[in-house]
This record gives sequence, C-alpha cells and structure tokens, in this order.
Amino acid sequence: MTSVAQTLRKRRAALALSTPVLLALLAVYLIWGSTYFAIRIGLESLPPLLMGGIRFSSAGAIMLIVLRLRGARMPTWREWRWGLVFGVLIPGIGNGAVTVAEQTVSSSTAALMIATVPLWASIWGSLRGTRPTAREWIGVVLGFIGIVFLNVGSEISANPLGFVLLLVSAMSWAYGSVWKRDVRTAPGLVAVGAEMLCAGLFLTLAGLLHGEQITHVPSVESVLALLYLLFVGALIGYSAYSYLLRTVSPSLATSYAYVNPVIAVLIGLGLGGESLGRFGLPAMLCIIGGVVLILTGRK
Repeated sequence: MTSVAQTLRKRRAALALSTPVLLALLAVYLIWGSTYFAIRIGLESLPPLLMGGIRFSSAGAIMLIVLRLRGARMPTWREWRWGLVFGVLIPGIGNGAVTVAEQTVSSSTAALMIATVPLWASIWGSLRGTRPTAREWIGVVLGFIGIVFLNVGSEISANPLGFVLLLVSAMSWAYGSVWKRDVRTAPGLVAVGAEMLCAGLFLTLAGLLHGEQITHVPSVESVLALLYLLFVGALIGYSAYSYLLRTVSPSLATSYAYVNPVIAVLIGLGLGGESLGRFGLPAMLCIIGGVVLILTGRK
C-alpha cells in the first residue's frame, strides 16, 4: 500500500510540472485576471447585461456544439435544470453583477472584491455542515479586514451600489460553487457549456427587461473586448480550468483566486490609469493573504 501511495505521489508531482499543466495554469492566471479590464473596455459602447448575455450564450452554444460533434452526451432534462440553477448563480449573477458594477467601479477594485469568493465559500460551507478549520477562520477574518481597508478612502465608499453589486456577485458565485459540490450535474465541459448557455439567456432576458438596447454600432475596441471575453475568457479559460480540476490537486487548481487579483490590479493600474486609493495595497495584501490561508487550510 505504501509503495502504491508513493507511486501516485511521484506521478502527481511529475504531472504538476508537465507542460500542459503549466500552460493551463498560465492561461487561467492571465486570462481570468485580464477579463476585468476587458469588461471595462466593452462597456464603453455596449450595455452591461446584454454584453454578458451575448458573451455567455455564444460561448455556451459553441462549446456544446463542439462537444456534440466530438460525440459527447448532451445533458438530460434534470441536468439542464441544474445547469440553469448554477448558470444563474455562478456566471449569471456572479459575472453579470460585476459587469454592471464596473460602470462605476474600476476593474482593479472589482477584482479585489471578487477575490473574496473563497471567504464566502468557507462561510457557506460551514452553514451546509462543513466545519472550517482554525486556519480558514483566520483567513476569513483577514479577508474581511481587507474589505474594510478597501472601503476606507476609496471609490467603493463613493459608489455604494457598486459595492453591493460586487458583494452580491462574490456571494452568489461562492454559494453556487459550494452547492454544486453536492449535486450531480452533467459531466465535465458539458455542464460548463450548459451553465454558460443558461447564464447567457438569463442575462439577455434581464437586460431586455431592464430596457437595455444596442442602438448604435459598437466601437471596434468594445467588439474586440467582447470577442476576447467570449473566446479567450470563457471558452479557453473555462476549458483550462476544467483540465486543472481533473488533473491536479484542488489547491493548485484554485490558486487562480489569489493570482487573478494581482494580475487585474497590475493591468488596471498600468493600462487603465486606475487607482486603488490610500489603503489599496493593504487591502490587497489582506484579501490575498486571507484567500491563501483558506485555500491551504484544509487537506
């Protein structure tokens, strides 16, 4: 038994250093970290909810068509139901609220708020019966201290609606992720495609009910940003993340949670001329430190 365990550990260690794993990690780190700035560019001439609707419905449809052509089984009616539930909770509200919030809040600040998803996931998990470790609780406290710093003397305090939307986004994404662990969804990328398609239809309907319209030709920059979010952010990013979940440890796969905010802040500050305010750096250190403690607090 010991020799088998040692063999498995050696194989896992070798896999962790393989080129596909490194490329997948690099893709998730850079792609998901850059989507916040891409959303800001897209909002220059596209309404937020319809932009999200076009992004996710197109990405979901493309992914399901490709998978079907490759012989994958399509979701059953029961799996479609769960696709709708988690599509609304995770990419729907989780990403849609971010897109709306970025009309008044910078992309770097939005990224830091969304970095608190593991904090909320730990809290939701405790309410569903998973008792957090002491290290995880310390991470939660440290993360919320970061949120306080983020609200002191920054744009968040001047945009309470943006703060609420980002808070709802993080809580919805976290709750959907925790709930999804206990549900049997469609296999692999089929579930991801179904969720993105349902999220896109949900956001499109919400945008139309809210009165959003595309009354003029979007700018070239906004169209390019939308295409980037669709093909790179959704299709490539989700595919890379799904590969990581299947091949490496959960702690390594979810390490994007404390890398993405740094990437997003650097892009926002460097390309967008954004600012985090006086307490932006302490807030980032507290939030990322809390996320690291949570993601490494349970074997």
